[in-house]
Amino acid sequence: MRSSNPVFSREGSFTRDSGYAGFGAAQAGTQHGQNQYGQNPYAGTPYAQQQPQGQPMTDEQLYELYNGPSAGPAATGRMTLDDVVARTAMTLLTLVVAGAVAWFALPFENFGFAIAASLVAMVVGLVVSFKRSVSPPLILTYAALQGFAMGAVSHAFNTMLNGIVIQAVLGTAAVFGAMLFAYKSGRIRVTARYQRIGIAIALGFVLLMMVNMIAMAFGADMGLRSGPLGIVVGLVGIGLGAFFLSLDFAAIEEAIAQGAPQRESWRAAFGLTLSLVWIYMEMLRLIAILRGDD
Repeated sequence: MRSSNPVFSREGSFTRDSGYAGFGAAQAGTQHGQNQYGQNPYAGTPYAQQQPQGQPMTDEQLYELYNGPSAGPAATGRMTLDDVVARTAMTLLTLVVAGAVAWFALPFENFGFAIAASLVAMVVGLVVSFKRSVSPPLILTYAALQGFAMGAVSHAFNTMLNGIVIQAVLGTAAVFGAMLFAYKSGRIRVTARYQRIGIAIALGFVLLMMVNMIAMAFGADMGLRSGPLGIVVGLVGIGLGAFFLSLDFAAIEEAIAQGAPQRESWRAAFGLTLSLVWIYMEMLRLIAILRGDD
């Protein structure tokens, strides 16, 4: 199933159409006898040991051939769950370190650098999302800029409401754990209908938030980030973040099953980071409302 998440839906991403793991079509004009599948993915294993033409294999060589280990995803350059975990950890670590720099280096009243970092992060994030090829430097750049902006915002919230950042982090972790359990246990199934409904709600939510921001810029308050209505909006926002996580899980599972190349684990890490950032920010706003200061 093709994901509706723009991060995972680029043409050629997470498919075998691009020649992943040696499955690409042969190049036009391949010479007769030439290996059209590229380098031998079994290099370094008994399968790569070829006998000179006309010489039979010995009993020991046959024994090693049939009892040796088969080439796994790492040997063939395919994406694994360990790759996704490692790249996601690197991305989140970059985000946290940048956030710590902003926390300790910027006065909590000064949002100028944070706003600038957030705007640049948004641009970089869009480039990464719609870029056909994966760019780890761009992904880490996004994480650093977004982390810097989040660090400044988190510092301001924590100054006004002590301990709110820890609460938001724990809440984000709880949502992630619950969604992972629900997905792996089959309680949530990412179907085409599920994706259509979720994406429609997400688009409506983003449009409403944009209207609210424009209204606030002109001094009007629609009440979407305060009071009872703000609580409802916050819960919907967190629910959408959980929905994005389910799309991420489904896309990662499909990519591994299809033998996507190892570099695509960076795309998966980026998608997970986007979802976690969304959930954290919505959690921060919701807790602020519940604690009586929006």
